[in-house]
Amino acid sequence: MGKVLLLLTSQPPKGGDIFASLLPFILLIGAFYFFILRPANKQRKQLQQLINNLKSGDRVITTGGIYGVVTAVKEKSVILKIADNVKIEVSKNAIAGLQQGSQPPITGK
Repeated sequence: MGKVLLLLTSQPPKGGDIFASLLPFILLIGAFYFFILRPANKQRKQLQQLINNLKSGDRVITTGGIYGVVTAVKEKSVILKIADNVKIEVSKNAIAGLQQGSQPPITGK
């Protein structure tokens, strides 16, 4: 009988410290925000600003990998010159960024 009583009284108190058990999850969510979500939001804002500031003559690359020079900017699209006498119209959302300075000029060869 003494052993049964000892087992019942040796259990930890119910409730415990809930903050201590949730602390790892809170830290994980904080790390996720600072290492993944915050930089992605910053990059998305920079790309949107770039798209809003496009002008004729800008050298861009599309998400499909097409290099071109902006010849006209419309409300929701841009006209790109991709070769001599070749122009295409693409959505502004298809612009991935500006070309780096190392790209050769576009020619029809």
